[in-house]
Amino acid sequence: MVAPLRVARDTWPAEIEKWDHLSDLIVSVAVGSTAERVKALKATADIYVINRENLSWLIDESGLPFDFDTVIIDELSSFKNHQAKRCKSFMKVRPRVKRIIGMTGTPSSNGLMDLWAEFKLLDMGVRLGRFITAFRTNYFMPDKRNGQIIYSYKPLPGAEKCIYKKISDITISMKSTDYLKMPELVNSEYTVMLSEKEAERYDELAKDLVLTLPDGEVTAGNAAALSNKLCQMANGAIYKDSGETQVIHNQKLDALEDIIEAAAGKPILVAYWYKHDYERIVEKLHCIKVPFSKLDTAESIRRWNNKEIPVGLIHPASAGHGLNLQAGGSCIVWFGLTWSLELYQQTNARLWRQGQTAETVVVQHIVTKGTIDERVLRALSLKDKSQSALIEAVKADLQMRVK
Repeated sequence: MVAPLRVARDTWPAEIEKWDHLSDLIVSVAVGSTAERVKALKATADIYVINRENLSWLIDESGLPFDFDTVIIDELSSFKNHQAKRCKSFMKVRPRVKRIIGMTGTPSSNGLMDLWAEFKLLDMGVRLGRFITAFRTNYFMPDKRNGQIIYSYKPLPGAEKCIYKKISDITISMKSTDYLKMPELVNSEYTVMLSEKEAERYDELAKDLVLTLPDGEVTAGNAAALSNKLCQMANGAIYKDSGETQVIHNQKLDALEDIIEAAAGKPILVAYWYKHDYERIVEKLHCIKVPFSKLDTAESIRRWNNKEIPVGLIHPASAGHGLNLQAGGSCIVWFGLTWSLELYQQTNARLWRQGQTAETVVVQHIVTKGTIDERVLRALSLKDKSQSALIEAVKADLQMRVK
């Protein structure tokens, strides 16, 4: 079993213990130091669980034989980059594996191009081809480009239907809402307003960013950088060139305080994106004397699920996949948004999942009016997972700021 670190360490062993028909199986979890991993892999067991970051180590460095009949990859989408080390390492031993299962809720979070590497791991290139260049040629055409440099591709007419037909015989899609009794999912916005002075400061910094662009042209490369800065400003602070944090406003922090107070002791999960967001949130929680914990260890996750933590802080990139947090609460607050539809959906699914006992799961977004926040949330709500959404949103926002 290959999974994200916390999922490998905490989720899979806990899940296996829940099911009576698995009680006779021996599970060995190979995480931790090199010595701990080697000991776990040499132990007699039925199931070996390792985190995906150590898959290359197991294959290329450990010196241990890779003689597993079956490999299960939890969060197959983390293998969508065919040039990543973990992907290259696994392809070396793939012919030895008799049975492979890949699981993910977001197989093509950035578009159909993601599917090639994932399905090559599954069938060694039988359905979508052995080479990415042929896959692009057969199913895509250049989209965003700057001269000879192509930043993105878009599907050819009929390509999507053709790809789905190719992979249909080894693909099963199951929606939780079709098979499980799921709680109601409620999305809400908590809109904050900048003061006139704060809005002027946001506009001034945004305009300075525009002036740094060559010829005022927004490409995929600088769109990501510009969006990153604008999102920071919408959250209330920005990193200066010196690395120091420049605070612009505290509107979101005040909103978070209001939300916590209104919860009246009900546990709240807070998703943050930037390090300075985390630092400012922690300072605020200390100020209002609310107990909290960053959910990044097995112990903190246990305490959260035991409802011992009023406010849990998580980063979508590290807690967005596989963790079971539904026992600890039913409300998640997005302090800062992400363009990644995959991370957004997966993070919400930490609470909105099987085993959630509350009748309603609330996903609350703190949105700064008149900033890029509104465009990011719109792209997420429309499930627009393409890079073009980011580029167009930045263009529109910058054009508005220049006027």
